[in-house]
Amino acid sequence: MSHAQDKWGLRRCVDYAVANNISIRQADVQARLNKLVLDQSRLSQIPTLGFGVSGAVIAGRQNVNAFTLTNVTYFYNSYSLQSSVNVFNFFSLRNSIEANRFAWQASLASTEKTKNDISLNVANAYLQVLLAREQAAAAQKKLELSQSQLEITRKQVRAGTLPELNAAELEAQVAQDSSNYISLVGQIQLNVLGLKAYMGLDAGAPFEVDTPPVDQIPVEQLASLEPETVYALALVNQPQQKADALAIEANHKYVKANKGAMYPTLTLQGSLGTNYSSNAQKAVQSNPHFATDTLPGVRVSGSTTQIVQDMLTYDVITKKTPYFEQLNNGFNQYIGLSLNVPIFNNGTLRTNYARSKLNLRNAELQRDQDNLTLKNNIYQAYTAASIALQKYEANKISLAATSKSADYAQKRFAVGMLNTIDLLTNENNKFNAEINVLSSRYDYVFKMKVLEFYKGMGIKL
Repeated sequence: MSHAQDKWGLRRCVDYAVANNISIRQADVQARLNKLVLDQSRLSQIPTLGFGVSGAVIAGRQNVNAFTLTNVTYFYNSYSLQSSVNVFNFFSLRNSIEANRFAWQASLASTEKTKNDISLNVANAYLQVLLAREQAAAAQKKLELSQSQLEITRKQVRAGTLPELNAAELEAQVAQDSSNYISLVGQIQLNVLGLKAYMGLDAGAPFEVDTPPVDQIPVEQLASLEPETVYALALVNQPQQKADALAIEANHKYVKANKGAMYPTLTLQGSLGTNYSSNAQKAVQSNPHFATDTLPGVRVSGSTTQIVQDMLTYDVITKKTPYFEQLNNGFNQYIGLSLNVPIFNNGTLRTNYARSKLNLRNAELQRDQDNLTLKNNIYQAYTAASIALQKYEANKISLAATSKSADYAQKRFAVGMLNTIDLLTNENNKFNAEINVLSSRYDYVFKMKVLEFYKGMGIKL
């Protein structure tokens, strides 16, 4: 048998939905985004390291000395390596990391909550497919019975033992039963499409649901699912409650982080650097010689005397300093501490601190709201399950009574002691009772599965 022809049980449907449902995949993407934020904040603890290189051609009039401007063109090049690390910031960074860790864990719990929601929807849709199939099967039996009765009645009409009216009434019933059957078969297809949508399965993909007998689906005793007991367990095992607790922890840390950001930050910094200029020169030869220099005359005893002296001078020959020699000669290092004290920043830091406290309060209120919703849902599910069980028991009694009545009606009709309308009324009552039993049974099973889910038993049939 090919994979496309395999029958799908509930477990397989749920597993496929968890892997392919778009809402779950979106929640998973959000969790991975939060993990990236956490990883980045952790990396903020280690020193930064940056390498810089620059090059430029400089041209124009330059002030060579105090009195002369000259046109020059040269190439300038520099290299630098910088690093810095946060030494102390009143634990703002550490609290931010912890906050991001809790936020990531909360998003994982939210993903699990989405999986649970989709799993419940898949379970309900799966049961609706099973219900529609059983209802269609009951409708088919009803149609076959009506068709059989019509054939018998037509023979009796042709034999002259029954009037034509009896056959006409049964023909109308066959048409009605056929319409009901077609509607229920169509409902199966609609329910299958709904199930595929929750699963994230292509609407045109081959799909056949496995059909376990509803009477063999195990359910807990209602007495073992008391609301307060289930609620106490749900507070511990439900992912929404875990997500709320983690969100509160995250917001606690954000408050501390934003408070720490209002205090001074101490940073250790260091750098290495060097540079090159094509205009740089170095002396390669120096030729000393004496030159005569005449100084301004000195007036002595009414006469001016010229002073002549010999001076030692040097003729210096230069050439461009080589590239790597300049880099070696210009190599420099720096290390230092910097203290950044926030004095006034337009209220940004205080606003962030106040906002984080409000976010914390909002997270606490959200937890209270989710807990209240959870408790209401559990009590409603318990009440609904109790009502569904009572309806199921009542419908079984009704089915037994209508079945007995329909059997008597068929026997009386066979001997001509009951008209067609009364026969059809009894058979329709029996059919409706069968449908009600099926509906209430599946309704009861699903509501019990919801209670089992809240108790932490998972979803299984």
